[in-house]
Amino acid sequence: MTKVIIFDFDGTLADTINILLSITNRLSAEFGFKSATKEELAQLSNLNSWQILRYSGISIFKVPLLIRKLKAELRSEIPNIKLFSGIKEVLLELKKLGFQLGIITSNSRENVLALLEINGLQDSFTFIYSGSTFGKNKVIDRWLKREHINPEEVIYVGDEIRDIDAAKKTGIKIIAVGWGFNSLEALAAHNPDFLIERPQELIEIMSNLG
Repeated sequence: MTKVIIFDFDGTLADTINILLSITNRLSAEFGFKSATKEELAQLSNLNSWQILRYSGISIFKVPLLIRKLKAELRSEIPNIKLFSGIKEVLLELKKLGFQLGIITSNSRENVLALLEINGLQDSFTFIYSGSTFGKNKVIDRWLKREHINPEEVIYVGDEIRDIDAAKKTGIKIIAVGWGFNSLEALAAHNPDFLIERPQELIEIMSNLG
């Protein structure tokens, strides 16, 4: 029986894609990689994280500092960021159904809390963990051990190929969502347990699994 639903943040709950693209492009000259247009973003949506890094030309050694700067600059944009349509209502309904909700993200905890508070959702999540962009499975593993949670009681909801990979490495089910960064085709190729196109489908799936 599934008791806990872990959500990714960017691209799953929060529609940050265009803002992140704008910030990344501003930082491209400083970090020595090429900027991307919205048209190129559509092409990148079919690639995994490592393929995107190779495409951009950024040095792997500069990535940690770039990510820290992205998070810092994103903080001032929080008032301009919207939740995806229908997400708030779905989260409230899942909470009402008795599921424990949490967030594991590569964004900063401060950014997540700020947006949740704006939307009146700060009390809807039991935990919020921030971890490495490329080590989400390690964050999930640490959480499972700390809380003594059986992986079979957990499901992860994310919008990227790396979310699918992280869930599989930790032995939990994954719901991939098609409204975020990676395309439906790219997500389907990595065989998530569920692949959905509308937030409301989360309630249907969880009603059957709960």
